[in-house]
Amino acid sequence: MTNIVLTRRALLYAAATAGLAGSGPAFAATEPPPETTRIRLGKVRSICLAPQYVAEELLHAEGFTDVQYVEGPSGTPGQQLMSTGRIDIGMNFAAVMVQQLDQGVPFIVLAGIHAGCFELFGTNGVKTISDLRGKTAAVLSLGSSQHVFLSSIAASVGLDPQHDIRWATHPPAQAKQMLAEGSIDAFLGFPPDPQELRALKVGHVVLNSALDRPWSQYFCCMVAANREFARKNPVATKRALRAILKGSEICATDPERAATAFLKQGYPTNPDHARQALREIPYGRWRDYNPEETVRFYALRLREAGMVKSTPQKLIAQGTDWRLLDQLMKELKT
Repeated sequence: MTNIVLTRRALLYAAATAGLAGSGPAFAATEPPPETTRIRLGKVRSICLAPQYVAEELLHAEGFTDVQYVEGPSGTPGQQLMSTGRIDIGMNFAAVMVQQLDQGVPFIVLAGIHAGCFELFGTNGVKTISDLRGKTAAVLSLGSSQHVFLSSIAASVGLDPQHDIRWATHPPAQAKQMLAEGSIDAFLGFPPDPQELRALKVGHVVLNSALDRPWSQYFCCMVAANREFARKNPVATKRALRAILKGSEICATDPERAATAFLKQGYPTNPDHARQALREIPYGRWRDYNPEETVRFYALRLREAGMVKSTPQKLIAQGTDWRLLDQLMKELKT
C-alpha cells in the first residue's frame, strides 16, 4: 500500500474530527487544496444554524485561513446576501430557499442538515392551525423565515395566508411579550425562542416541527452556495459542505461545545435555553431525510399559498445539485 504523507492540514483535520461519529477517513488529505482560502458564511440569531458556527475550526482544518461570518440587516434572507456575493455558502431555512429560488436568486441547494426546529405558539383562542383564520400572527417581517414557514403551514390546512391571517411585524423579543399580553394570537419561533416561551409558560405549543407530521419528515434547515462561487470553486465548496455536515454531527454529540460556538457569536441568549435547544433539535441526521423531497414539499405548500409560481420539478432542476452530497454520503460513512 502506498504510504500517504500527512500534511499539517490533514493532521489538524484528523484532530478536529477525532471521536466524531461518522467521521470516516481523512479525505481532505488526498484532495486538492481549496481554490480559495477565504470562506464567508451567514450569521443570524437562530441557534438552528449552530452547525456552521461549530464548523469554524473544521473549516480551518479544511484549508480555509480566512473564515468570516457575515450578518445582514434584520429580516434579510441569507440567500439575498448570497446573491450579492457577500456570502459564499451557508445554512438557511428550506421554505425560504424555495421561495428565493422561485424569484431567481442565484444559489444552489447542496444538502439538508436537520429536520424540525420551529414551533408555533398560540393563545387560548388558537388550538389548531385552522384557528388562525381571522387571527393576528407576529413575524419578523413579511417574507421572513417565520412568515414563509407559517404561510406554508396555513396553506396545508386550506387557509389563504394572504387574506385569512392578520400579519403583525415585530422583533422576536417584542412579539413574545405581545403573546404573553394577549395582544397577538400566535407567534412562530426559532430556537431559542420556543425554549424561552415554554420556560415562562407563555401560550401553548400548537405545532412542533420536530415532532409533528408532516413537518418532522422534512428538512427544516439546508445548505446552499452562491452559484458562481460553487462553479468556480468546486473543491472549496465540497470542503465547506463537509465541515458543516460534521458540525451537525458535533451538535448532536457535544451540545455543550455547540452552545459555546453559538454564544461566541454575541447574541443575547440564555445559555441554558441554548443548550436545551441543541439537545432538542435532531442534529446529526443529515443522511436520514431526502433533501429533494424537502424542496418538493415546500414548493407545493407555497404554491398553494400563492407565494411560489414555479413547479417543484423546475425548482429542483434549476436550483439543486446533490452530487457533492452523494460523494460525502459515501465518504462519511457511519
